[in-house]
Amino acid sequence: MARTLMHRAGGRRITTAISSERSAVYSMEESEPLLAAGPQPRRLIGRAPWRPPCPDSKAVEDFRRRLKYYFMNPCQKYRARGRKPWKLMLQILKIAIITVQLVSFGLSNEMMVTFKEENLLTFRHLFLKGYRDSWQGAHAIYSRADVYDHIYYLISRYRNLQNVTVGNLAYERVGGTFTPLTICKVLYRKSSVDPGNDTFDIDPHTEKDCISIYSVPSGNNKTLTNFSFDFKRLLSVNVYLTLKTINLQTVRHHELPDCYDFHITIIFDNRAHSGKINVDVKNKVRIYECRDWNVEGNSGKIDYLLVLFDSVVILACLASLILCSRSVIKGIQLQFEFGTFYHTFYNKALSVSDRLEFVNGWYILIIVSDVLTMAGSVMKIGIQTKCQSNYDVCSILLGTATMLSWVGVIRYLGFFKKYNILILTLRAAFPNVIRFCCCVAMIYLGYCFCGWIVLGPYHDKKHAQGQRMSFWALPKLREFSEKRKKFRRQNCDLSIVKKHL
Repeated sequence: MARTLMHRAGGRRITTAISSERSAVYSMEESEPLLAAGPQPRRLIGRAPWRPPCPDSKAVEDFRRRLKYYFMNPCQKYRARGRKPWKLMLQILKIAIITVQLVSFGLSNEMMVTFKEENLLTFRHLFLKGYRDSWQGAHAIYSRADVYDHIYYLISRYRNLQNVTVGNLAYERVGGTFTPLTICKVLYRKSSVDPGNDTFDIDPHTEKDCISIYSVPSGNNKTLTNFSFDFKRLLSVNVYLTLKTINLQTVRHHELPDCYDFHITIIFDNRAHSGKINVDVKNKVRIYECRDWNVEGNSGKIDYLLVLFDSVVILACLASLILCSRSVIKGIQLQFEFGTFYHTFYNKALSVSDRLEFVNGWYILIIVSDVLTMAGSVMKIGIQTKCQSNYDVCSILLGTATMLSWVGVIRYLGFFKKYNILILTLRAAFPNVIRFCCCVAMIYLGYCFCGWIVLGPYHDKKHAQGQRMSFWALPKLREFSEKRKKFRRQNCDLSIVKKHL
C-alpha cells in the first residue's frame, strides 16, 4: 500500500499490490513527485459527497521520501544519502566469527561424544561374557546356567578391573570407601505358571531384592550363595556400578581434560518370558572439572583467548541485536504513521498484509539468531571454564543460530536482480509447496502405519530404538529386498548387504 502510494496520482484509485511494486520502488528517483495534477477522488457516504482534506504538498513529499527511503536496500541508501551499510558489514562479520566459533566447539563436542560412545562399547566388552559387535541388536542368553555365568563373570571383571582394562578406569570413592557393585532382581510378587495344564496365577505387583558387592574385601561384602533367581517370577536383573575416568585426548587440542563419572546399568531383561533374556549396557555420564591437574607447558593462554573470542562474538551479536531491533521498531512506528495518513486522506484502513510489509521478517530472523548465539556463547564459556558441562544444549543453541545466520544471507542475495526474481518466485510458491507437503505427508503416514502393522513385525530391525518398527526402517524393507534379489542373481554373500543396512 505504501509503495503503491509512491507511484499513483492523486486522482487514481490506490491498489494494494505491494509485492509487485518492490522493484519499481527501488528504482524511483528522488525527483519524482508524489502526487500528479488531477481532480481529487470523491466518494459518497449516504447522500453527502465526501472530499478528502487537501494535504500539504511539502508534508506529503517528506512522508513519501521517508517511505521510499525505508524500503531501500543498504546499497541504495548509501547512494542516496551516503549512509554506510553498518548492519550489512556487521552481519557479514558476525557470520564469519560464529562459523569459526561453531567449528571450534564442534571439534570439542565431537571428542566428548566419541569418548562416551567408545567407553560404552568398552563396558560391553568388559562386562558381557562373549559379547561381539553385531548389527542384529542386543546381546542375548538362553539358559539358566548362562545367567549365572554372566553374573559371576561380571563380578570377577569388576573386582579385577585394574588388571583387565587398558583404559584409565577407576572405582568411585565416597567418604573414603569404594562404592559397591549392586545387583538387584525384580520379580512378580506371586507367580504360579503351569503351561502343561494351561493354568497360571500371577500377582502383577513387583518386588525388588538387592545385594552389594565391593571391589575389595570388607566386612560388608556379601556373596551370591543365597542370592538365587526364580525364573518363573523373574522380570529383570539390574546391575549398577560407577566408574571414573579422564578424557586425556583433549590435551592434544590445547584443552584441559575433563573428569567423567560413568553410572553404568547392566540389564538382563526377562519381561517377555520367551526363553530369551536380552542383555544390554546403559550409562549416564557426569562431566566435571578435575580437582587437581597439571599440564606441562600449558599456561592457560589458549583458554583465555577462546574466552576472549567468545566475548567478541557476544558483543557482535549484541550490536546486531540492537541495530535490528531499532529497525523493527522504526518500521512499526512508520506503519502506524502511514495508517493514520492513509485513513485521513483516503478514508481507508490498511489491511493486515499491508501492515506486515513494514515488519521486516529478515530482521526478526537475525534477532532470534543473535539471542541464540549469545546464549550458546555464554554456555560455551561455562564449558571452557569448567563451570558446567551441558554440551548438548550448547550445541543445539549454536547450531540453530548458525543455521539461521546463513539462511539470512538469502536477504542479501535479493539485492541482485536475478536472485531477487528467484526469491520472489519462491515466496509466491511457498503456500502451494506447503499444501503439497501436507498431501504427501498424509500419503506417507498412511504408508507408514500400514507398513508398521503388516511388515513391521517381520523386519530384522523391528526392535531398533526400543520400538516395534521405526518409520526409517520401512523404506529399508524394499531396499533390502531389491539388494537381496540382485546379490542372489550375482551369487554374492547376503551378509555384505546386511552390514550396510
